[in-house]
Amino acid sequence: MLRIDRNQGLDPDADFGEIYRNIVTYEFPWDMNQALSFALFRTYAVPSIGRLLDETGEFTTRVQKRYDDTGLLLEVPLVEGISSPEGKAAIRRINQMHRMYDISNDDMRYVLATFVVVPKRWLDDYGWRRMTYEEVRASVLYYRSLGKHMGITGIPETYEDFARLLDDYEAAHFAFDPGARRVADSTMQLMTTFYPKPAAPLIDLFSRSVMDDPLLQAFHYRKPNRLARTLSAAGLRMRARVVALLPSRRKPRLVQDTPRIRSYPNGFEVEKLGTFTPGCPVHRTADIAESVSTG
Repeated sequence: MLRIDRNQGLDPDADFGEIYRNIVTYEFPWDMNQALSFALFRTYAVPSIGRLLDETGEFTTRVQKRYDDTGLLLEVPLVEGISSPEGKAAIRRINQMHRMYDISNDDMRYVLATFVVVPKRWLDDYGWRRMTYEEVRASVLYYRSLGKHMGITGIPETYEDFARLLDDYEAAHFAFDPGARRVADSTMQLMTTFYPKPAAPLIDLFSRSVMDDPLLQAFHYRKPNRLARTLSAAGLRMRARVVALLPSRRKPRLVQDTPRIRSYPNGFEVEKLGTFTPGCPVHRTADIAESVSTG
């Protein structure tokens, strides 16, 4: 079936915001939601990140609101533009929350890398197609711009540099931490609420089946058997084959319109999202893109 190529003729160096917005809201909305949520989840396995999130209590006592705030805050600059008044307001809110805590530039930069690398790897494995060179380049430039607005220094310049940073950082820092495990468990429990209650054990098994061994080991999660891994991957790839046959999406699919966002049934104000007293470094890890979603 003929699909609309929304990024045809766009220059990733000049139009990276539009290209990346099309990737997230038109081309791969479901996949990007899963991948960006998984990217955030990985960051918990770095003890300095996971422990801090646990100490705030936000991801264990108000995990739904933290999930919602994160997704909404990062979607605003994505949809409206990083330099738009709305985008600037969202990034300002993110930065205000980050400044409440002593968060290292290295951790911030690693989180940024997860949002560049994890989605590409997810789409390589489970997408209805792979990202083009132009789309990968646009993704890199989008997060470089976002990172600069967040005051992050030493940001990688290429996808390969981002990937190397992510792999090296995880090899050096992934480790078990009780607080990080609590944050991971709370997030996993939230994920099960997005599906019928009887499916909760299957959602848990599926989630662990798409995790790599270093991530499972860092949380001390039980490793799924080979059959579970095989069936989970096969299910995702079957979905991809079906999606490839569907017509192009005519309307963007936004996080704010999904039933998973439950905290603001009557709409939201960017300036009121997040926390205003100690309790939300979660956005540091997410907001850098967690404002993307945990989901």
